[in-house]
Amino acid sequence: MLRAPRIRMRLRRLARRYPRANFIVRSFMIFSAAFGGAYGFISGSRGENSGYDPQAFAIGASFLFALACVGLATMSMRMRWLRKKMRKIELHNEALTDRNWELKEAEERARSLFESQSDLIVLRDSQGRITSVNDAFCALAQMPREQLIGTAFTLPVLEQGYEATETSGTRVHDQKIGSAWGPRWIAWREGYVRRDADRPAELQCVGRDVTDRAESEHALALARDHATAANRAKSKFLAMASHEIRTPLNGILGMSGLLLDTPLSAEQTTYVKAVKTSGDALLALIEELLDFSKIEAGKIDLEQRPFALSALIEDIAELLAPRAQARKLEIAAYVDERLPLQVVGDSARLRQVLLNLAGNAIKFTPAGGVAIIVEPGIWPGEISFLVRDTGIGIAPEAQERIFREFEQASDKTARNYGGTGLGLSISERIVKRMGGRIMLESQEGNGTTFEFSIPLAAAQSDASAKFETPNLGGKPIMLVAPQTIEASLIARRLERWGAHTCTVSDPAIACALLPERDWHAILVDRMTGTAEMKQLGEAALHHAALRIAMFTPAARHEIDPSVMTPFNGYLVKPLRAASLAARLAAPGATLVPDIDDTDNTSEPSSPATQARGLSILVAEDNEINALLIRSLLTRLGHRPVITTDGEQALESWIAAETAGTPYDLVLMDVQMPKLDGIETMKKMRTREAERGLRHTPVIALTANTLVDDRYACFEAGMDGFLVKPLDRDKLADALADIRTGSVAA
Repeated sequence: MLRAPRIRMRLRRLARRYPRANFIVRSFMIFSAAFGGAYGFISGSRGENSGYDPQAFAIGASFLFALACVGLATMSMRMRWLRKKMRKIELHNEALTDRNWELKEAEERARSLFESQSDLIVLRDSQGRITSVNDAFCALAQMPREQLIGTAFTLPVLEQGYEATETSGTRVHDQKIGSAWGPRWIAWREGYVRRDADRPAELQCVGRDVTDRAESEHALALARDHATAANRAKSKFLAMASHEIRTPLNGILGMSGLLLDTPLSAEQTTYVKAVKTSGDALLALIEELLDFSKIEAGKIDLEQRPFALSALIEDIAELLAPRAQARKLEIAAYVDERLPLQVVGDSARLRQVLLNLAGNAIKFTPAGGVAIIVEPGIWPGEISFLVRDTGIGIAPEAQERIFREFEQASDKTARNYGGTGLGLSISERIVKRMGGRIMLESQEGNGTTFEFSIPLAAAQSDASAKFETPNLGGKPIMLVAPQTIEASLIARRLERWGAHTCTVSDPAIACALLPERDWHAILVDRMTGTAEMKQLGEAALHHAALRIAMFTPAARHEIDPSVMTPFNGYLVKPLRAASLAARLAAPGATLVPDIDDTDNTSEPSSPATQARGLSILVAEDNEINALLIRSLLTRLGHRPVITTDGEQALESWIAAETAGTPYDLVLMDVQMPKLDGIETMKKMRTREAERGLRHTPVIALTANTLVDDRYACFEAGMDGFLVKPLDRDKLADALADIRTGSVAA
């Protein structure tokens, strides 16, 4: 049944292949059919028996003509339809031709891009054979493309570097390969791609030459290592320099302190105080340099411990008060009552920042005073600290660089006031490390305000840190004092407690105002004058239940006892909030304590002097420091034994243990000849563990203040840590802790 269509198909192929022969055959057949039909009709019509009827012929011819016309019309319509279809086919063929040309052009462009890429590109099949490579890979492999296709060729790997796999499944790795141009680092990205739907996926490897980047990274790593080594060397140098400077400085400050305790003439006392002041200044400079180096090296660690905020601020004001009062300046502190009593943070670093700012304020303030104000910050959990002075101010152009290291407001300021220019830089870095910010407002000649805000979370309040706020609701209180910083802060605090405060600077006006009402209390500042203070006290006997005098510790010795007769209380400036509250809450009949009995300038007796002294082994190789420690311990009532190196200290300790008279305490210098303090300590602890001996308390003596040195001492088994130059009070506290069995680390 398929034979006839095949024959027709072949005839059509022949007709398309030989169009002229096809035309001749068709023409011959048409002519033969027409000639045969005409000839047969004419011959038949002329015959005698043809029965030719012209009318019937005409009808038949007309019918045939009509059929022919219908056929022609049908063929004409079909030809038109075929022509239209052929036109569509031609247009489709043209579109396909254009598309085919575009695809070829795109393929050529893609191939050109593929082959001209500077990155290495290679495609491999599932067996690892190369199916396609670009010119860059061929150039690096030094082989033609035809030779690479179909092989499993790989570049020689000298070193495998970083390797990872992305979430998309792409493998990323670095390789150091050998080439004709020497070793090269190639960063590869490998992933599977599918070129055709009916073919398996191929592994596409794209490599980029990152030799320059790798060399740069290597150079940066070397530079970083050199910088780290240099930083370590600098820290080591600073630690060594600090130790070498602190060791003789310990002797200078200690011996000058001991000398001040001996009978001296006025001239000798002046000279010794000058020596001690110079030593303190040198020690402060060393501390600043060490702090700056630690902060610069990123070794500043913050503690998170609860502390009493108000007590810290008032301690700072009291600590700086002698310096301020020596320059005839006032210093006062104010802590807002809305703040928590205890907060969690690094109190030591906070103290350092406030001491830097307030100390600078005192230094650059010729007249007036300094105020330390603590208030809630603008953000929840944030506390704002303000240090305000009435000093020389800072020029606008200097404010932009004042926080840079080794910068001061001007060369004139540096000459007149001295300093290294590190205090503000250290303060700024500490504040930023604590998550805060620091700002300043200043006008040249009109004082400066430094403000920094840090987040400090509230802690569980300690009941011992609380004080009862006096109930002053509506009670009148008169404050007689010059219009100074402290007077304004006292008035502010009294108003916070609900009092109706009347601040008067003129004693005569205060005397005139006394009879107008019954005053709950009158506070009189000695700065109004001694005679005026006594007159006001006597005038207030019948008008004020509480009559309180205010004066500085230095002025306390200058006041005649008769001046204090009208008063039933006094306060020492700078005022503490708890002391002010206690005085205002006290009954009016409270007697005035004897001022001389409350003098705390004399050194209190140490607990160690009130009982049996301690037997103390001292390991110190410096003769002056050994003499100083011996003198301090002897004055405190203890029995020191001095050794000059680690071996002698170990032998003396062993001999005392063997004789049954062990030492109560060992003061161990960390850096000593023959056997240093760390090694000596380890040998002592090892012997105690092996023989089950009693634990001997050991306190390290060192001039190194770095955290690593402190940790090294504690890891070696030491119980405490004292920094040179030795502070007599801290030494006494450490010895008291030894007696009570609570050695503080």
